[in-house]
Amino acid sequence: MSQPKTAVVIGAGPAGLTAALELSRRTDLKVVVLEATDAIGGISQTVVHEGNRIDIGGHRFFSKSDRVMHWWLDVLPPEASGVADIAYQGKSREIALESAGPLAPEVPAMMLRPRLSRIVHGGHFFDYPISLSPATLRKLGVRRTARIGGSYVRQRLRRKRPVVTLEDFFIDRFGHELYATFFRDYTEKVWGVPCDEIPAEWGAQRVKGLSVTTAILHFLRNIVGRDKTAGQKGTETSLIERFLYPRRGPGEMWEEVARQVENAGGEIRFNTRVDELGLEDGRITRVSATAQEASGGERVTFEEPALVVSTMPLRTLVSCVDGPVAPEAREVAEGLVYRDFLIVGLLMDRLAGATPQDPDWLEDNWIYIQEPGVRVGRLQVFNNWSPYMVADPTKAWVGAEYFVNEGDDLWRMSDADLETFASGELADIGLAARGDVHGSVVVRMPKAYPAYFGTYDRIGELQAWLDGIENLAPVGRNGMHRYNNQDHSMLTAMTVVDQWVAGARDPAAVWQINAEEDYHEEK
Repeated sequence: MSQPKTAVVIGAGPAGLTAALELSRRTDLKVVVLEATDAIGGISQTVVHEGNRIDIGGHRFFSKSDRVMHWWLDVLPPEASGVADIAYQGKSREIALESAGPLAPEVPAMMLRPRLSRIVHGGHFFDYPISLSPATLRKLGVRRTARIGGSYVRQRLRRKRPVVTLEDFFIDRFGHELYATFFRDYTEKVWGVPCDEIPAEWGAQRVKGLSVTTAILHFLRNIVGRDKTAGQKGTETSLIERFLYPRRGPGEMWEEVARQVENAGGEIRFNTRVDELGLEDGRITRVSATAQEASGGERVTFEEPALVVSTMPLRTLVSCVDGPVAPEAREVAEGLVYRDFLIVGLLMDRLAGATPQDPDWLEDNWIYIQEPGVRVGRLQVFNNWSPYMVADPTKAWVGAEYFVNEGDDLWRMSDADLETFASGELADIGLAARGDVHGSVVVRMPKAYPAYFGTYDRIGELQAWLDGIENLAPVGRNGMHRYNNQDHSMLTAMTVVDQWVAGARDPAAVWQINAEEDYHEEK
C-alpha cells in the first residue's frame, strides 16, 4: 500500500492548529505539527502558575466572520448556565445541551463575558476608546476639551496633510490634541519608536473605521439602548461590550483543538524546531527539525511533503531555506523587525484599594497605562476575564504588560527584580499598594508583534518570492508578518485549506485577509 502524503504544519498557534484540524477533517493528508516549544497556542496559550492562569495577550473571542464564530463554538460549546442561546453577527446559535443539563465546572466551555477597558491618564480613568460622555469631559477639563475640539475641527477643515506616517494618520483622524493626549505616548511605548517613524499602514489596519464620528454615533446609540449581543457585525470591535471567552483562557480552546487533531490521526511534536527547508524547482522537498529534548538533539526529516503550512517568523523561515533564495527576498526577510513582550503576573490582596469582593472593585479586563514615568503599558485583570482564571477568588490576579526588545534591560532583568519593578510601578500610579504581592510569575514572549518598519515597506518583494513556492503556505501573524488578530490568523489557515481542497492555489487571496475591510477588527 502507498503511504499517505504528508502535510507539515510549522507551529502550534491558532493559525497552525486551525490548518491542522481543517486538513485532518477535510483531506486524506497525514498531518504533522512541529512546535518549537513545549506549549500549545503560541501567543494565545494560557500559562498556569500555582493554579492561577495568565492570558498572555488578552483574547476576546469575537469575529466579524460567521465561519470563525461557528468554528469556535463547535470546538467549545457555550456553558449552559446563563447562556441558553447566543446571538452574534445578526444570527443565533442554540445550545444543544437540554437533555444533558448544565456543563460541569471542569468541562471546557465558552462563557459570555462583559467587556470593560479603560485608560489611566492624569490620575483619572477614561473609557477605552475615549467616549463622549459628561464624565470624560469633566476629567479632561474645560480648557483641554476646548483644545481637543478646536484641534479636531481645524484638522477637518484643513485636511491637506499627506498621510505617510502613523502620526499623520492619527492627526488626520482625531486632530493633534487628541492624538497627543491619548495615542502618541502609548503607541510609542508599544513599538519603541516615534509615531513619525511608523508607516500609516499600521493605523489603517488596526484602527480603520474608528473615528470621532463613530464615537459620537455609538454614544447616541447607547442613549437609546445598548446591544448586548456578542458579535455585532456593524460595530467596531473596540466598542463591543460582550464577548465569548473560554472558561480557563484561550489555551483551553487550542488544547482542545490539539486533542481533536490527534484524535483525527494527526501528530503534534513538541520541542521540535524546524531548521532546514530543502527547496528545489519551486517546491519544498524536505523539512528537517531538531528535537530539542531528545538525547543528542535527534533530527527528524520529512521528505517530499505535499503541503507545508508555516507560521514561523518570515525572517526565520527564509534563513532556514536550503536552496536558491532571491537576493531581494533574503534582504527583506533579514530586515524585518519584531517587538517582544513580557508579562508579570502578580497575586495581590487589593487593586486600587479594593478586593474582588468589594463593591468598588475594578471590573476592567484591560487598563491601558498612559501615565508618564512608568514603563508598564497595560494591566490585565484576570479575575474579570473569567472567575476560573484565579485559584483564590479573594485575591487580585493581574498581569503587568511590558513591550520590550529581546535582550534589553527589562528582558534581562531577573524574575524577582521584575516582580519588585512591576509592583512598584503599579504603586506609583495608585493601582496597588507597594509590597502587596503574594506571588508572581514572569512570561517572556519573543516576536510577539511583527513591526511595520524596518524593511516592511518592501514586504511585497518577499511575498512574490514566497508565492513562487508551490507547496508552501505562510499563514498567521508571524507567518505573514502581519499584526493579525486571532481570527484573522485562523482565516488565513482556513483559506489555504479551502484552496487545497478545491485544487486552486491563490496566494493573493490569503495575503488579502486583514487587508480587506470586511476582515478588520478595528481598535
